[in-house]
This record gives sequence, C-alpha cells and structure tokens, in this order.
Amino acid sequence: MDPVIVVGAGPVGLALSLALAAQEVPSVLLDEDPDGDETRPARTVVLREDTADLVERLGCTALRHEGARWSGWRSVRRKQVVRELALDGGEHLGEDVSDGDPPLCSPVHLPQHALTRGLRKAVTAQELVRVVPCSRIDTLEQDTTGITARTREPNATWWRGSYLVGCDGARSTVRKLLDIRFPGRTAVERHAVAALRTELPWPRQAVLHRLPPWRSGGAEVAARPLPDGVWRLDWLLPPRGELVTPDALITRIRDTLAGWCGETPPYELLDTGVYTLHHRLALRWRADRAFLAGDAAHLLGALGTQGLDEGLRDAENLAWKLALAWHHGASDVLLDSYQAERRAAVASRLRAADQWLPILRGGGGLRTLVPGSARGYDSLLADAHLGRGRLGAPPSYSHSPLAPAHAEAHTSVGTPPGAPVIDVRVTAPDGTTVRLRERLGLGNLLVVLVAPGTGVWDRRHWKTAGVMPRLATAVDALPVKSELLVTECYPGASAHTVLLIRPDGHLVATFGGVRPQELYAAADAVRGGAVPTAAHSDRTADIN
Repeated sequence: MDPVIVVGAGPVGLALSLALAAQEVPSVLLDEDPDGDETRPARTVVLREDTADLVERLGCTALRHEGARWSGWRSVRRKQVVRELALDGGEHLGEDVSDGDPPLCSPVHLPQHALTRGLRKAVTAQELVRVVPCSRIDTLEQDTTGITARTREPNATWWRGSYLVGCDGARSTVRKLLDIRFPGRTAVERHAVAALRTELPWPRQAVLHRLPPWRSGGAEVAARPLPDGVWRLDWLLPPRGELVTPDALITRIRDTLAGWCGETPPYELLDTGVYTLHHRLALRWRADRAFLAGDAAHLLGALGTQGLDEGLRDAENLAWKLALAWHHGASDVLLDSYQAERRAAVASRLRAADQWLPILRGGGGLRTLVPGSARGYDSLLADAHLGRGRLGAPPSYSHSPLAPAHAEAHTSVGTPPGAPVIDVRVTAPDGTTVRLRERLGLGNLLVVLVAPGTGVWDRRHWKTAGVMPRLATAVDALPVKSELLVTECYPGASAHTVLLIRPDGHLVATFGGVRPQELYAAADAVRGGAVPTAAHSDRTADIN
C-alpha cells in the first residue's frame, strides 16, 4: 500500500511521521525548507505533560537536554504577590502553597528550533520515514484508492500516497488546494519578546506580573526560565499602533529588570522579536483522503494557550486512525472522527479565549464577573499557562462518534469516558513494568485490569491466575489489535475493574469485571464499526 504523504516538516509534520512509523506505517515527508530551522532563542514553546510525553515517546531527546521545567509559578499584581504555586519537575508531585489546589506537573519550556532539530534527528533514525527536501506541492488529485501530489521545481515529481496530511503552517498550500476556508480574528494579541541571560530573584520560577509599577511595564509582563540561566520575557502590547523600536525594547528590558531586582543587573541579550497572535479555525479538516493538522487547521495562542500543544495532539489523534486505516482499512466514521474530535476541542479552546479576552484585557467587567478580581484573573491565566481548566487542560472526547453506547456493564472510575487516562504503573503478562503512557502510540488498544496485590504474584503464572484466562481470551477475540496490562490500582476503580483505552490514551469505557461481549462492542465502536467490504477489497488488491 502507498505511504502517507505528510506535507510540511515543522514540529507537527515531523511528529506525525514519527507517530506513523511507530505504528509501522511508512510516510513521505515533503520538506519545503530544510534549512528553515533558524536559531531563535526568543521563539520558544511550552509543552504540557501529555504533549511532552508524546515527544519523548517519539524518540526526541531535546526536552531532556534543552528544555527547562519550572519549580514554581508566581503571579504578581502591581507590587503584591497574588498567588504562588509549587510545581514538580515531572518526577515528584509538588504542592500548592497558597490555597490547597491539587499539585501540578511543570510544563517543559524550550526553544522551538531545539524541538524541531530533536524531532529531525529522531526522523533520521527511522527507516519508514522518507524526507524529501526542497519540495513544495502545487497540485493535488484524489481517487477512490489514493491521492497524488505534484511538487514544483527543483524536485518536480508526482507522489502517490494512501492519504495526505497538510502540516504546512498558517499559509497552508494544502488547505488552499482543497479550497477550505480559514475564518477567524486577526491581531488578537501582540507581544514584544526578549531572550536574555541574567539572574532574577526567582530561580527556575515562571512569573506573570500584571500592571507592573514602572513606566514602561505596560499591562502585563511575563518571565519564563530556560536552561543555562536564560529567560524569555514577554510584554503584552496594545493590539495595534505601538511601534516597538530597538531602543524602546532595550528600555523595557532595563526597566523590567530594575523593577524586579532593585537595579538593572548585568544581562546578555540573545534575541528579540515582536509577534502578533491570530485566532483562526479551518471549516473542514478532512477532504476525502486529505487532512489538515497544526497551524494549517487552527491558529491560537492568546491568554497563554499553546498552538503547538494542539498541533501535537492533532498528530497523535490522527496517527492511530490512519495506521488502522492503512493496515486494516477504515470506515468513514473512524476517519471523520478526527475532525469531529480535534476541531471541536480547538473550537472550545478558542471560544473560551474569546469569551475571556474582552474581560481580562478590557478590565471593565472583570470585577463583576470574576469573584476576587485579581485572583480570578490570575487563576484563568495560570490555568492556560500550566495546562488546566478550559484554557489549558488536555481535551476530553466525551461526545466522540467513536464512543460506545452505554451498557449496564459500564462502571465509573476517576477518569470520565473520553478523557485522558491517569499515568499509573502497569505490568504486562511478561513481567515488564512501565508507566501506562509508555504503552501508548503503538497502534494497540490497551485493556487494563485493576488487580490489587498483583505485585506479589508469580508473574510466570499470570495467565492462569484469577480472571486472567477469561480476560486474555476476550482480548484475543477483539476486532482491533489489543494489549493486556495489569495495574495494582487506578483512581476510583475497584478490584477487577477493566479499562479499555485508545492508542492515544483516551478512555473508551470501564467495566465491572470481565464482560467479553460488552468489551468487544466497545472495541468495535472505537474502530468506527466494520470496514466496508469494498474498501477492504481495494486495500487487499493494493497489497497483492
């Protein structure tokens, strides 16, 4: 069968190709500008826990070597500290030191060029990914068995693929060739940014300072640490009008450092810039065998939301569905679910940002709509930056077309259906013990049995102990390749609860005990039902 064509070799396109390769699907990665990974320390990305885990699973080591995790979050309004949060570094849970909120895992902050280069390095080690440099498409043609793309000079070639995904950015050629509209709002927020090496009073803590009491502070300034003593500073600018000259930016830097440190400390300026944020959402994300992902499908970023986070979630969501289609054929229900799930999730994020922007940035109605005013303002922005709440939390696909119908055998646990599962430790029948997330992205459904006390089992006899024989038989009979795992406990689950989990880590359903028929029905729903006979026959003919 023909490979998947991925257009665009930014972080989303690279991640998608790697995710497909992890599920034994070949891809052709059309890279328009292989020399475009310019070193820009001030252009950084913030990855939340789920997307950071995805990037590391794909073999990218940049997060460990060039990323920073924050030890805390500090919010300041004028001269008053409004809120402080202690963050863990991804290994140990921290505590909320102000109001008893649940402990939070720190995001990972790193330069975007470091992430892109790390993903490129991982791609070079993948035999199933063919990178084609200097390749810009200008034509797309589709038929019932595949899709054809033509690239322009200097590498003018016709490429044949089973599917094609446009990850080619905000000015996507793929989106234009598919004649898909991209409506939205322009210049939602503007920021001046600087990357510099210095010492600030809060080592390893991220700081959001609203209404700083110095002349050039503006409405809001943030400082977020990077490795090696480097900080990224962001100043919120008026949406239009203010021209940020080099001299004006130097003044902002010196005033801000003096405002925080008492006097301007020594600093090394590494990079500066001004960027404008837009909010846009493509009307369609699928056109037959062609799909959109990342900035080609959506633009967001105001109030601390992260567009790359959403792009990586697009890649993870789409990869397992294309892998299932590539290996076994797929119904339209499965392929349409990508748009139904991901577009709805991003639309919800955009609606939340658009709802709060006039309140938080305009200020007039804040006191009446957000109890506690400054504290309520900070809670919303902290949610966005730290990955929780409507502005920041990973999406839940509770209304997915792949959700199984409710059955009496379903039970409840601490994770609602459609939400990302909690990263508990699990053990496979061969005795391997790992984090649950380490088993994601391999193209398998995961079936997890909650069995307290299994730590003392003789693992050589697992398949013959308790309910395991019946459950193993039920898993072997599922219509989708599945992996059986066991865990000592899962929040909210009683003994012998069985969890069915998608390849991207979202919970399908939970069952009170071993229920083969209901488990089969749920797995069948996840694949979108039986593959149409014609589609399966076409695929078989292609392979033969």
